[in-house]
Amino acid sequence: MTAKLLVVDDQMGVRRLLFEAFSEEGYEVELAGSGREALDKVRMILPDLILMDMKMPGMNGLETLHEIKKVNDSVPVIMMTAYGELEIVAEAMKLGVKEYVTKPFDINELRGLVKKTLGQVRSRQVV
Repeated sequence: MTAKLLVVDDQMGVRRLLFEAFSEEGYEVELAGSGREALDKVRMILPDLILMDMKMPGMNGLETLHEIKKVNDSVPVIMMTAYGELEIVAEAMKLGVKEYVTKPFDINELRGLVKKTLGQVRSRQVV
């Protein structure tokens, strides 16, 4: 079964990069450019994992995370953040974010993190 990823970032270049990288890996990738759009996609496609930027105009990553958890509390989220936002990461961890990457990120490290996170989710489902 192909895993569904939702990439949430207000920067088109980041969305495009992640779409290409994860599509090549065989994942089904959906894109959202804002928190509101992400919420709509979470309801429609039921992603297996979300990659989400912390800083976005309008609804930021934490606000979006709060709302996503109301819709699907079990979906794993990997936050993408700039170096200066590490205090926000602590708050995201309280909301259930298990992993985060700092921008600029290494795409190969992110691929490994996605694979590891999805593996953990699948092993919990089997038990």
